[in-house]
Amino acid sequence: MARIFITGSADGLGRAAAGTLLDEGHQVVVHARSTERLAAVKDLIDRGAAAVAGDLADQGETRAVAEQVGRLGRVDVVIHNAGVYQGGQIMPVNIVAPYLLTALIEGPERLVYLTSGMHEGGRADVSRLRRGGTYSDSKLFVATLAAAVARLRPRVYSNTVDPGWVPTRMGGPGAPDDLRLGHLTQEWLATSTDPEALTSGGYWFHQRRRTPHPAVHDAAFQERLLGALAELTGTPLS
Repeated sequence: MARIFITGSADGLGRAAAGTLLDEGHQVVVHARSTERLAAVKDLIDRGAAAVAGDLADQGETRAVAEQVGRLGRVDVVIHNAGVYQGGQIMPVNIVAPYLLTALIEGPERLVYLTSGMHEGGRADVSRLRRGGTYSDSKLFVATLAAAVARLRPRVYSNTVDPGWVPTRMGGPGAPDDLRLGHLTQEWLATSTDPEALTSGGYWFHQRRRTPHPAVHDAAFQERLLGALAELTGTPLS
């Protein structure tokens, strides 16, 4: 069984994935933005999940989350699920935190990053990391990060998942897509031994590969993004 760390697992798709993976017998590390917010995952903790806390909008707290995960022991998988849709925390939570956690957490053999179909409307302009980028920009950047990691770490399975527009707190109650399918692909990429799951660099929607924005697999854009993130955080991706 795998040890799996899931960011943003106090509600929505992250919580749903954590519950399913616990049901399957995996060791799960859940995450909430504060110790108070961990009350929302008390039932998962009572079932055996470990827990860490920290606000991913803050680089210092993100580093502390990585340290907490490290103290629990090596993790096999990280699912970068946490995300926000609007406000000034879009870039810090949606791309800077996944980048920092990727740089700081050693050992995972599989990395799963959540993006969105809205990444197609993102702009391949790394200056938007610092000057008010949109949700679409952030999801283009995180898909690009996943593809860059797949290229630079050939022994790691790194993939991006578009969960669809699902009825979570972010998606709203009227969202038309299937909630179960929204987290099934993350779980499959995290744990399956199916040959298709044991691949890297994919952009996935409901267990099917799709073609992302052209910038995602542009090595020059990947390098510009990694350079800008390293400068912003003071932490290069080894």
